[in-house]
Amino acid sequence: MKLIDKLAWIEIKDNSILLTKSYGKDKFYIPGGKREDDESDEGALAREIYEELSVTIDKSTLRFIGVFEAQAHGQPEGVFVKMTCYSGDYFGSLNASSEIEEIAWFKYSDKDKVVGVDKLIFEHLKQNGLLY
Repeated sequence: MKLIDKLAWIEIKDNSILLTKSYGKDKFYIPGGKREDDESDEGALAREIYEELSVTIDKSTLRFIGVFEAQAHGQPEGVFVKMTCYSGDYFGSLNASSEIEEIAWFKYSDKDKVVGVDKLIFEHLKQNGLLY
């Protein structure tokens, strides 16, 4: 089994979760990305979110949400993605930048429009009263 290790930032507003769609992709994803070299979770997440959405994560407010694993979208069978998720406050205005084509707010009822690991995250957030 191959594992793709990623970080994700959970931003919820008005019972909706922020998702992004990269150029050339067919699905929306929870924003985040991979660590570089010896980056901490906090450092990597702050860098990725700044690159994707032009906002600065307040690292002192990051709260661990959970770790979720599922078959990786668009990858051969047996390639899994592991998403370590955090929520936290940010400074600035959300704007699609870099490789991000579009940002959108999804409700729980939109869960069938997201990839497998994000569906698990949607379920977790609903069970914990964070997403409706």
